[in-house]
Order: sequence, then C-alpha cells, then structure tokens
Amino acid sequence: MGKRLITQRRGRGFGRYKSPRHLRFTDASHPRIREGVGTIVDFVHESGRIAPLAKVSYDGVEEFMIAPDGAFVGQQVTFGVRGAVEAGNTMPVGNIPEGTIVYNVESQPGDGGKFARTAGNAATIVSHGTKTVLLMPSGKFKEVDRKCLATIGLVAGGGHKEKPFAKSGKKFWAYHGKAKAYFKVKGVAMNPVNHPHGGGGHPHVGTQSSVGRNTPPGRKVGRLAPQRKKRKV
Repeated sequence: MGKRLITQRRGRGFGRYKSPRHLRFTDASHPRIREGVGTIVDFVHESGRIAPLAKVSYDGVEEFMIAPDGAFVGQQVTFGVRGAVEAGNTMPVGNIPEGTIVYNVESQPGDGGKFARTAGNAATIVSHGTKTVLLMPSGKFKEVDRKCLATIGLVAGGGHKEKPFAKSGKKFWAYHGKAKAYFKVKGVAMNPVNHPHGGGGHPHVGTQSSVGRNTPPGRKVGRLAPQRKKRKV
C-alpha cells in the first residue's frame, strides 16, 4: 500500500490544507444586474488573491470586480450594455470584436465568471459563430455561449513574478494564504545528526523505513508499522 499523495491530502481540506475562508470577503463574480454604469471608488486586497480587486459603485450599490490593468479611481465602467471596447467594461462575448483580450469569462451564462481570473492572465476572442471561440491562457481553444459575460482587458498584477520574495518567511506566508504545503526537505538529503535517514554516499535511507508504534519521537520517521489485522492465537 503506497503513501497518500499530497494532492489527496490537500483535497480533503484539513489541517495545513484548510483554506482560511475567514480571510475571504468576495468571489469577485459578475454582479447580478441587467445593465448599468459604475464608478471605481477604491482598490482592495484579498488574502490569497494576487490580483487586486476594484470596488465599483453602481448607483450607490457597491460590488467587487477583478481590476483590469491600468484601472484608476474614478474610472467609469459599463456592465451588460453595448458600450465601448475599453478595459473594465463587461458585456456578452458575442458583442465583443474578434481579437479583443478579455478576462473573467463565464463558462455558462450567469455563473459569474470562471476563466482567466488570475493576475496577468487574459483570453482572446478568436471567432464568432453559433458559439464564440476563445484562446485560453493555456493555449487551448474553447467554445462558450455567445451570452456569456466577459470583462475587456488584462487582469492587473501581472508583474508580481518579477518581484523576488527575498526571504523564505515571505513565501511561507504566501503559501499559508493559499492553503498550500510549504517546502519540506527530504530526510535522505539531511546529515545524520539532523535526521535518521540522513548521511551516506548517495541518497538512501540506510535501514528499514518502517518503524514501530512505540518508537521514541526522535526515531519515529518514515512509514508507521501497520496495525495487526488478526488476533493473536
């Protein structure tokens, strides 16, 4: 029986893999209004999200949207209407000209946006027919309904990879905000004084990797001995 994979452990959503939901305050989905003109009043940061969020006021009702690159406070953005093809305006993909870059694209009409939402990403309108064909950030072509909404422009925050972390502690907290496991050094890569699996001329455990359940903490590394399946006779 093999080890439980990290992806399996993370999928369970417990312990270190539990996402800090109390730090989230919005899904940044498309607002549930038919149409309107809004004004960007502020930019905010959400833990675990690299792209900045823009707070937009639609006649006094404030909604959050993923900020487009180049947005500024006081900028007018349109929603759900045949507006100008400018960054920040949201409209159905069927009304957007071919070759335009868009982000926060809906998978099905009304789901609020599923594709191209991370910092620096965008999809491209390729062609229109019974459905609209998009070139996704992965390079894959995808067909979506012409009524699916999308915001014109590029997601802000694309230069975040150019800034170095400078020290490991910053990367630890960055992983903490995303509920990811931080880097862990293998025991076979350590020295003998640091780990029972350390040392040797090449990376190998050097002894049996299974340990008993009553093993002292300093030696209790590797695979834990299985429980007895049968009763002693």
